[in-house]
Amino acid sequence: MSTYVSLINWTDQGIRGFRDTVRRAENFSGLVKSAGGTIRELLWTVGEYDLVHVAEFRDDESGAAALLELGSAGNVRAHTLRAFNAAEMATIIDRASRRREYGSWG
Repeated sequence: MSTYVSLINWTDQGIRGFRDTVRRAENFSGLVKSAGGTIRELLWTVGEYDLVHVAEFRDDESGAAALLELGSAGNVRAHTLRAFNAAEMATIIDRASRRREYGSWG
């Protein structure tokens, strides 16, 4: 599964419709589910960002497609980060270490 963390801000359109934010979040959760993913956490926040969500998708393409659909509705703009758990990070480190054996990068 691919994990994404999105830091989200409402657009002008989104803030005007703030009363619908819970319904929109439920609709997004349904979209993620139909793409074979899950929303692990969705939080409304006070500060630099209006919402934060952690989502898991079966692959990066499914995640990108769902996030494109979210943005196309015009209510939010997201700064999305691909996240890795400890096991995934260990695999990444192992791959990086093996590549180093073949020579310096610069």
